[in-house]
This record gives sequence, C-alpha cells and structure tokens, in this order.
Amino acid sequence: MTTTRLLNTTRSRRRGTLLAIAGVVLVLVMVGVLWWIFFTEDKRITAYFDRAVGVYTGSDVRVLGVAIGQVESVTPRGEQVEIGLTVDPEVPIPADATVVIVSPSVVADRYVQFPVYRTGEQLADGAVIPAERTATPVELDELYASLNELTTALGPKGANSEGALSDLLDTGAENLRGNGKAFNDMVRDFANMARTLADSKDDLFGTIDELQKFTTMLANNDDQVRKVNQQMASVWRTLSADRDELSSALHSLGKALGEIQGFIKDNRARIKSNVDKLAKTTQQLVSQRGSVAEALDVAPLGVTNALNSFDPRSGSLQGRTNLLEYLDSWKQASAGQTAIPQGSPIPESAPRLPLPTAGSTYVPNGSTERGGN
Repeated sequence: MTTTRLLNTTRSRRRGTLLAIAGVVLVLVMVGVLWWIFFTEDKRITAYFDRAVGVYTGSDVRVLGVAIGQVESVTPRGEQVEIGLTVDPEVPIPADATVVIVSPSVVADRYVQFPVYRTGEQLADGAVIPAERTATPVELDELYASLNELTTALGPKGANSEGALSDLLDTGAENLRGNGKAFNDMVRDFANMARTLADSKDDLFGTIDELQKFTTMLANNDDQVRKVNQQMASVWRTLSADRDELSSALHSLGKALGEIQGFIKDNRARIKSNVDKLAKTTQQLVSQRGSVAEALDVAPLGVTNALNSFDPRSGSLQGRTNLLEYLDSWKQASAGQTAIPQGSPIPESAPRLPLPTAGSTYVPNGSTERGGN
C-alpha cells in the first residue's frame, strides 16, 4: 500500500510539472503574438500626387491586388497632395517604385498600388516618393470633356462643316470594300514585323549605336573626309576627261583577253605539258635547294675572283699553282708509274727534284739547261 501511494504521488508531481511548463510556453507564445501585433512598427512612406480624388484615410495599399497596408493621411500641399502610407515591413517594395492610384470601377473606392519587387534595393522606412513617380487615373468628367471636344471638332461646326469628313469616310469605305482580307493580312504582317523587331531590339539598337559611332567618327574627321571627296572628284574628272582613251584601252584589253583565251584554248595540251615540266623543274629546285643556295653563296665570290685574276695590261688571266705536283706527275709518267691525282698529297718516299731556277727549262730526263733571255 505504501509503495502504491508513493508511485501515485510521484506521477501527480510529474503531471503538475508538465502542465506548468506547457502553461509557461503558451503564455510566452501569446505574449510574442501580441507583441508582434501591437508593437511591430509598420513601414511609413510619403507619396505626392497631382490629385487624390477618391482616396481617403483608411484606403487600401496593395501589391497585385493584395492589401499590404493603408492610407494614414491625405493632406493638400499647394498644387500637390501629400498621402501618408503605412505598409507591412515584411513586404519588399522596389526603391525606385512608381505609385499609382487605381480606380477599379466608377463608383468603387480607389486604392494605392505598388509594383512587384524583383531584385535590387528596397524602399526604406520614411522614404519620400515625388510626384514624378506617381500617377492618377483620368477622371470621368475629363474623359467626357475630351470626347465632347473631339466630336465638336469633327462635327458640322468643325472639320465636317463642308462635308470633308463624310467624304473621307465614304472614300475609305469604297477603298476598303472587298479588301477586308488583305487589310487583315496587312495588320497581321505588321504585328509580326513589330514582334520581330521587338525580339531583335538588341541587334537593332546595337546597329544604330555603331552607326552613331561611325557618323561621330566622320564628323570628327571632317577635314580628311572632305579631302577624300575632293580627291575622288579629281579622279572622276580625270577619268571623264580621258573617257575616250579609257574606253579604247578597255576595248583593247577585252580584245587581248579574247585572244589570250583563244590561244589558251588552242594550246591547252602544250600549256599543260609545259606546266607539268615546270612543276618537275620546280620540284628539282626544291629538292636541291641546299645546293642551289650554296651555289648562290659561292657564285659571287667566284665571279669576284675571276675579275681580280684578269690583268688589263697584259690582257691575260693570272693564277697560282703548285708546280711540284706537275713535276712529280711528269717524272712518274716518264718512269712508267701511275700519276698522282691532282690535289693529292705527295708521299714521303717520292723522289724530290730540285726546283727549276729562273730561265731554266724542264727536260724529261730530269736535267736542266740554262737558257738565256
């Protein structure tokens, strides 16, 4: 019995604690809701309008038809009307918003409409919207007055005083009779053209911008453009003065081109053969371009040496040679030996002959005899 009583007492205490905690949480939630409702500051905005017909204190402030606030005050300020607005601070409004007064019907109350926020800065608390960014609907009496002025201007006392408007309408009816489909097609094509221009507005305006830059460049270089025009005018005057010679030259050129065409047509096979041979020759030059380049490098030196070896006083070419090569070759030839090729080094074992002295003549037996002058 004692254990059961203790368990019941413990459960009762726990239940009481949970109820107390739930009560505290509920009180805190209610306090927060009441604080948000009664103590949250709305965003205040001031807007100036040219007129505010049908707008009163308590009128709605909307975005897309959804109420986000109300009109707090409507005060005349000279030629403008100052309207104080309060809006929900949680609803974003564009910083450059344009405010309009909307009239849903002729007899219904009007409301103030803000645009939808997308990106960018938001309208801050205490912001002021000038009259340049506000708009009001046209009043019904103004619309009636405008229609009255239009009908009067087009009526018997205006443009139709002599029946001009009636004649215009009759002529238009005659011209349009039977052309309804064509007129409809024209309107549809015009709409398609407008849609195409709208889709290509970036390209169109980009072209206009480039043309503007081009014309600006021409304006900044007006002197050079004028000189170019003068030079072109001079060229055209020269061509105009020599138009007969130019015509004759063009005629001769046409005739020559005709003859060249006939020649090519008659000798097509030969021309092709020559071109093929020329291609082979060109290929050989390309293959031997190293040798050709070397020859072109050495040829000037050879020509220079040939010019330097010419003696104008004796009218002969002067040169130097190694006589020992010839002497050894003659000796070996006389002994029946094979001659040493020209330019080869002389072996050490080869017999050496005394060099001939001035005035001596070489004889095959190896002796020399003195000659006199």
